[in-house]
Amino acid sequence: MGAQGARTREYDEEALAITARAVGFDWTGVPLRYIPGEPYATHFWNVMHMVLPEGERSMADVFAQALPLIDDERLREEVVGFVGQEATHASSHEGFRNYLCANGVEIEPVMRRIEYAVQKVFGDHGVTQGRAGRAWLAERMGIYAAAEHFTAVVGEWLLDNREFDRIGVDPTMLDLLRWHGAEELEHRNVAFDAFQHVDGGYLRRARTAIVACLGLASLWFWTAAFLYRNDTTVTRRRPWPIAFALAARKHLIPGVSFLFEQIYHYLKPGFHPSSMGDIDKAVRYLAISPAARAAQP
Repeated sequence: MGAQGARTREYDEEALAITARAVGFDWTGVPLRYIPGEPYATHFWNVMHMVLPEGERSMADVFAQALPLIDDERLREEVVGFVGQEATHASSHEGFRNYLCANGVEIEPVMRRIEYAVQKVFGDHGVTQGRAGRAWLAERMGIYAAAEHFTAVVGEWLLDNREFDRIGVDPTMLDLLRWHGAEELEHRNVAFDAFQHVDGGYLRRARTAIVACLGLASLWFWTAAFLYRNDTTVTRRRPWPIAFALAARKHLIPGVSFLFEQIYHYLKPGFHPSSMGDIDKAVRYLAISPAARAAQP
């Protein structure tokens, strides 16, 4: 049993019942440039629709494989809910990805790279049994736990961002981004706790965090640049690093300093996701989200 074990957790008072919500989004009439006048920022967020369906399905599969190793009943329930939420996130983003394809957006090269990363690099490689199988499972859990840290803090960034409201981001897309962000903030502890329970080693946590940070950043920047470069509707195309910097200055995307700040916090030996921002933000948004409200019985 890892460092987490079955002990009482100091953040139990903030722990929420993690439940998948059967949300749905109607993309009819949603503009391809859903952030008005901002092609690069739009493509930056389009990366979510490319990367997340495959990535989150793979992550859900990894944590489902870890369930037999988790003997803490409450944590098991949280992991089951987490797996369900991640599967819903994947299908929701895939819906908009299909909408992009139907409207002529070229994504095949992107998908080949993403599928290679998920299946060939981070797949199980047939190593599922014995000591080696458990070690590789723990390694993958560490990578995904670190990735979940980034999605949770980006989720909080989306909930806090008021610039999207000011400039009139398409409301259906804005709800998808914030609903997803709220659920990431809601289950921010789960992947980390499951990794700690199964492994709990700091060296593995630090190593997998670096892998996750570099891999996610390179895949994100490459994909956004590819989509931006191949967008035939852009009339004034700047080099993508300049477009990125301008979008970050306008508070339409997180800046590079945001990435470094978060990896710094995650690498602290005493770090736990419960030390992040106010989880009540997630609860408040999920209470008013049009998609989440429509999913209620």
